[in-house]
Amino acid sequence: MSSVSQKAKAASDSTDISENLWWKQAVVYQIYPRSFKDSTGSGLGDLKGITGKMGYLKALGVDAVWLSPFYPSELADGGYDVEDYRNVDPRLGTMDDFDAMVAAAHKAGIKIVVDIVPNHSSRLHQWFQEALKSEPGSPARNRYIFRDGKGPNGDEPPTKWIANFGGSAWTRVPDGQWYLHLFAKEQPDFNWDNREVRDDFLKTLKFWCDHGTDGFRVDVAEGLAKDLDRDDLDNYDVDAMHITIEDGSHPVYDRDEVHEIFREWRHEVFDKYTPARFAVAEAWVPASRQYLYARPDELGQVFNFKFAECNWLRDEMHEAIEDGIASAERTNGSTSTWVMGNHDVPRSASRYALPQIKTDNGLYHAVANDWLLRNGTTYHENRELGTKRARAAVMLEMALPGSAYVYQGEELGLFEVADIPWDELEDPWAFGTRRDLTKKGRDGCRVPLPWQSDGKDDSFGFSPAKQADGSNAEKPHLPQPAWFSDYAVDGEEANDDSMLSHYRRVLKLRHELQTPDTSLNWLDDYDHQTDAHDGADGNLGGSIAYRRANGWANITNFSATPMALPQGEVLLSSSPLTADGKLPQDTSVWMKL
Repeated sequence: MSSVSQKAKAASDSTDISENLWWKQAVVYQIYPRSFKDSTGSGLGDLKGITGKMGYLKALGVDAVWLSPFYPSELADGGYDVEDYRNVDPRLGTMDDFDAMVAAAHKAGIKIVVDIVPNHSSRLHQWFQEALKSEPGSPARNRYIFRDGKGPNGDEPPTKWIANFGGSAWTRVPDGQWYLHLFAKEQPDFNWDNREVRDDFLKTLKFWCDHGTDGFRVDVAEGLAKDLDRDDLDNYDVDAMHITIEDGSHPVYDRDEVHEIFREWRHEVFDKYTPARFAVAEAWVPASRQYLYARPDELGQVFNFKFAECNWLRDEMHEAIEDGIASAERTNGSTSTWVMGNHDVPRSASRYALPQIKTDNGLYHAVANDWLLRNGTTYHENRELGTKRARAAVMLEMALPGSAYVYQGEELGLFEVADIPWDELEDPWAFGTRRDLTKKGRDGCRVPLPWQSDGKDDSFGFSPAKQADGSNAEKPHLPQPAWFSDYAVDGEEANDDSMLSHYRRVLKLRHELQTPDTSLNWLDDYDHQTDAHDGADGNLGGSIAYRRANGWANITNFSATPMALPQGEVLLSSSPLTADGKLPQDTSVWMKL
């Protein structure tokens, strides 16, 4: 039995997780507010809708809820274009509604994590509107990144960069200058060299802490520090999700100076509260640099996106686990994070239901994105197989040491909605780029949740039938497919074999088995790759088998041949074992050894 870590008591010497360290092995449920639950009939989910479902979240067994942006926004990028960082979008509620939601969550024993978006604001933000009315070189413009253009008349953008959502990363304003936006043109980038910007975000962090927030998810954490005063800018691209430079020299991403910002957040805000606040970085950076964001004197944790990038292949999954644990160990105080899905990637059940094809060019989800681009017509989505693998995957994930992040709807086994009509899409990816050459966008995983299977109100219980004035409810902001009736909460709650029932059993047992010791040992006799191409779609098979310090073990079989299990007590399996007690393909089992 080989050991990944020799640190015996990494989280605590006691059997209880410290209140300051609750996040180290938490299950965090991501809510995309506009698609969770609508309480008013507006067609948009809202804060009261979340509060009304706090009992559901408690029954699920999550430790915390992470809210994607709920701030005032024109929704150019699903709320990640923020007009006012210290308020609630009136379509989603009020500050009183936020406070009531926090109180309800805390009463249920659930922490609250909010999304903070520091790389860019909305173009409608008061500061940017002031910048547009001010002269070049003014203090108002210095809060953002304005530059003169190239060419004899300055009519060429300062660089040739293509924004993440397509088109130039620069937009010209009437007086001839250009402003930088690494994402949509409606999202101008802040200038983090400006002390006023830094101070205002400290004020924002304190504001939400004072309103009961327990932590933060930091959007585009790697993008705040920038160096545009150099002559090699056109040698770089600015694709935020495929950063390959590992020495901190990229002009706009993962620069070493960004960590000065996060150390200030830790010293000036997070550690001023009891218990101390934490944050988790969204940083699509090379694995060798992820740990920098999670150091105890900075944010505390960073997403391990490699897990979410994997095909359902033994070696890819195994490498992601190894990298995640190694990254956490380098921080000398953090823990790993495990993410199978979020609001930016196709749903895991669909990814696992599609052909599992390795790519060697660094691109991930290539099959899923191609399938989406063509409205789900290019490959067969084997939903029975996708469900089986998703059930096994959550057990593989949840027994690992560290925090696990669950995106809303994963617990229902929802698949990607691939056939949303183009004229009903909201994601800027669908409109800022050439449709035949790029992605359809992320709306397929953002469709409002189904709560009731009968669908009589045309929203599967997402919205009430009537608005307050007695008029019919608006349609959900994204169309729900008819097959949602088979995955609605009420139906799954009544079915002991549903994905929801499986998640509840998994999370309940995870809490019972959890140990503060975050070491992990591979079970050498059971953890191995096979030489046979008997894994998914003819790939190499094998198994992943590991044991926690208290004897809690997970074994996942990726091979067509059922495998014998070690001596011990079987606690839970994702699918039935064979008649002779062996572990079938695409199945996980938890044991006490």
